[in-house]
Amino acid sequence: MRVPKHIGIIPDGNRRWAQNAGLEKKDGYRHGLAPGLEVLRLAREAGVREITYYGFTTDNCGRPKEQVDAFSKACADAVEMIAAEPVSLLVVGNTKASAFPDALRPYTTRSDLHGGGMRVNFLVNYGWEWDLADLKTPGTNRNEICAELRSHDISRVDMVIRWGGMRRLSGFLPVQAVYADFFVVDNLWPDFQANDFYDALRWYQKQDVTLGG
Repeated sequence: MRVPKHIGIIPDGNRRWAQNAGLEKKDGYRHGLAPGLEVLRLAREAGVREITYYGFTTDNCGRPKEQVDAFSKACADAVEMIAAEPVSLLVVGNTKASAFPDALRPYTTRSDLHGGGMRVNFLVNYGWEWDLADLKTPGTNRNEICAELRSHDISRVDMVIRWGGMRRLSGFLPVQAVYADFFVVDNLWPDFQANDFYDALRWYQKQDVTLGG
C-alpha cells in the first residue's frame, strides 16, 4: 500500500455534534479528544511519518468567549495526551495572543518525547496570514519561501482529511498543502470511526500523485 508520508487532520463538526446531542456548542470540543489520539495511533501503525492537527485558528477566536475557552482548553488537553506518546512534537501558532494556552508554550520548539517517533504538529491559534507574515519578497524558490514560513519546520502535506462534510481547507497550511490530496469524511469529528481513516488511505491509492509534473 502506498502510504502518504504526511497527513493533515481537520477535525470539524464538534459544535454540530454537541447540538445534535442536546448539549451546548462549547461542550462538543472535549468529545473530540479521544478521536485525536486514536487517529494518531492508526496513522503510526499504517507507517505515516508525520501528522498535523488543525486545532483552532485566529479567526475562530471571534466566536463567543465560552467557546474560545472550551476549544483552547481542548487543544491544551489534546497536546498533553499526545505528549504522553513516543512522538516528535511541535505546536505552531501565534503565541502572543491571549487565546494561546500557556501550558503549550514549552512545545513551541520541537521536542522528542519518550524516545521520539512520528512527527506530530498541532496548529493552535494558527492563521495563514500570520504564517506568511515573514515572507520578504514574492520569490520563486520554494526552499527559500518555506524557510521564511513561521511553520517552516512542517513538511509538505500529502493528504488532508477533513471530518464534518465541509469541502474547504479553511486556511490550513496553504504552502505545505499546495499539492495535497483532499479527502472529506461526512461523519462529525466526535463520531470518528477507524474506517474513516482507512477509507481515506484506500482512496489515496487511486490518486495520481504528480505534484504538478
